[in-house]
Amino acid sequence: MSTVPGILARGPWSSDQVTARWSQERYAPPAEQSEAADAAVAALARRGSPSHDGWSARLVGHEVDDAGRLTIDLQPARWALRLVEADASGSMAALCAVRDADGRWLAGRRAAWLASWPGRWALGAGGAVDLGESPFETLVRELREEWSVTPERIQGEALILLPHGMSMFIGQAWLAAGAQVTPDDEHDAFDWWPADIAQWPDEADEPLRRMAALLEGAPA
Repeated sequence: MSTVPGILARGPWSSDQVTARWSQERYAPPAEQSEAADAAVAALARRGSPSHDGWSARLVGHEVDDAGRLTIDLQPARWALRLVEADASGSMAALCAVRDADGRWLAGRRAAWLASWPGRWALGAGGAVDLGESPFETLVRELREEWSVTPERIQGEALILLPHGMSMFIGQAWLAAGAQVTPDDEHDAFDWWPADIAQWPDEADEPLRRMAALLEGAPA
C-alpha cells in the first residue's frame, strides 16, 4: 500500500463497482503499536468514554481496472490501532457526506465522549469498516445508524490516505425531498449548511471545506 498521504483512487463508483477483498490473516502490529493502542483505550476510559476495541479493517492495497471498478484489499486489524496518533496502521474508515434535495449539507457536532474528533463538526456519517463489510456498505450502514435515514442515491467518491496513516473511503449521498433525519447519541447538535460552501458558518473548518469542494466537482 502507498504510504504517501493523498487521494489513492478517484470515483465516482456505484455500489456494484466497489469490491472488498478480505484477507483471512489478522494483522499483527509491532509491540509498540499495541502498547500505544492500549494506552489510548485507557485514556478514553479515564475521560468517561466507552472502552473501544475489537476487530475492524485496515487497508493493505487497492486496484482500479480498465473499466474503472475499484477493488479494495482489507485485513482484519485491532480497532484501537486507529487511536495511535503517530501511525494508525492503515486503519480503514468510511465517511458519507449527505445532501438534501436542495443541495444543503448535513453537518453534525460530534459528542464529547467519542473516541475520534470529539466536539468537532463533521459532514454526514462515518465510522469503522466492520469485518467482512465493503466500505460502500459501511456508508449506508453508518447513515442509517447515525441519522435513521436511507438515501435516495449514493456513490463512492474517493479512496484516500490521511497523514497519520488512516485510510478512508469517501462517499456522497442524496436524500429524497422531504426526508427527515434523526441524530443518534454520537451527535449533540446538527444543522443543514447552505449548498454554497462560501456561505458556511464559522464552525465549518478548513478540512471540511476542502472535502466539500472536492465533492462539489463530482458528477451526481
